Amino acid sequence: MATEHKAGFVNIVGNPNVGKSTLMNDLVGERVSIITNKAQTTRHRIMGIVNTPEYQIVFSDTPGVLVPKYKLQESMLEFSEGALTDADILLYVTDVIEDPVKNADFLAKVAKETVPVLLVINKIDLVKSQQELEDIVARWKEILPNAEVFPTSAKEHFNVTNLMSRIVELLPPSPPYFGKDALTDKPARFFVTEIIREKILLNYDKEIPYSAEVIVEKFEESEKAIHIMAVIYVERDSQKGIIIGRGGSMLKRVGTEARKDIEKFFDKSVYLELFVKVEPNWRNRENKLKSFGYIE
Repeated sequence: MATEHKAGFVNIVGNPNVGKSTLMNDLVGERVSIITNKAQTTRHRIMGIVNTPEYQIVFSDTPGVLVPKYKLQESMLEFSEGALTDADILLYVTDVIEDPVKNADFLAKVAKETVPVLLVINKIDLVKSQQELEDIVARWKEILPNAEVFPTSAKEHFNVTNLMSRIVELLPPSPPYFGKDALTDKPARFFVTEIIREKILLNYDKEIPYSAEVIVEKFEESEKAIHIMAVIYVERDSQKGIIIGRGGSMLKRVGTEARKDIEKFFDKSVYLELFVKVEPNWRNRENKLKSFGYIE
């Protein structure tokens, strides 16, 4: 009898700069078969899916937890707290330098979790002695008594294989949440448009973000770099002027911010060209909505 297929959402949370992305890249490794998909349910953005015939792991990385200083950070914190509610397995990532008392409120929520919590203490290559490591582990055990502790060094790939094996053991029986076919280029392009669109949302106000549509016209990937050409469509000339900004300053800012995020995501250098075109009243034109992928 074939063993039952397992699948689950593994959410990675923790403070900024503890190595969450490095760990994520190491866990997902070369086995990513779908890179990012905007989940259709209330689950947040998915960063990497590991597929084998026996299981599917949906990893998602969250923004680092921080005490919010302004509105955007409040929404980022909500995103991280949301990750607590819809995980099958929670990976709390810290490192040997961090003070465990930092963000006590968030940790108190993690401590109450009913799903398995794996506490990853990263960067143990920086520890001077075994005793020092044991002291760090003991402090964390007081804060998260139910968590399983995994001292790791994501950079050195130390103990990551054991962590991965434990994740697979803990996965609940479930059919896959996403197709197990190989990656088409749509998700990658889709992700690029989402990043650019997010930067438009953050940098412009009023109706601009809602009148803008982003289309990736060129996505050429080599081993070390990606060349992307994208067009931002707006409905009116006045909007085009606002998007571009004085002397091109605004468009340059959007391009720079988007390029950094795209590079972080693909872990490659990115050459991003942005253009702005006017497409009058595109939101009400069926042929345009079709070409932009809104209508089948």
